[in-house]
Amino acid sequence: MSALFNFQSLLVVIVLVICTCAYIRSLYPSLLDRNKEGFLGLFWKASRIGERLSPYISACCFLMALSLLFAR
Repeated sequence: MSALFNFQSLLVVIVLVICTCAYIRSLYPSLLDRNKEGFLGLFWKASRIGERLSPYISACCFLMALSLLFAR
């Protein structure tokens, strides 16, 4: 099933995009900072969310991992 039709898979994809963008921005800040508008601006926004809400995002990653391990 596609991640667009399964809510739990959609949440996993969103959390992974946020974590990945925050990690990329910590390594190469100019890569995401030059694209603040348009479609690529979504990745800049995701990196900002990952930076500002990092304790909550890490808790979400941990809870998603537990739910994926023990739900199936």
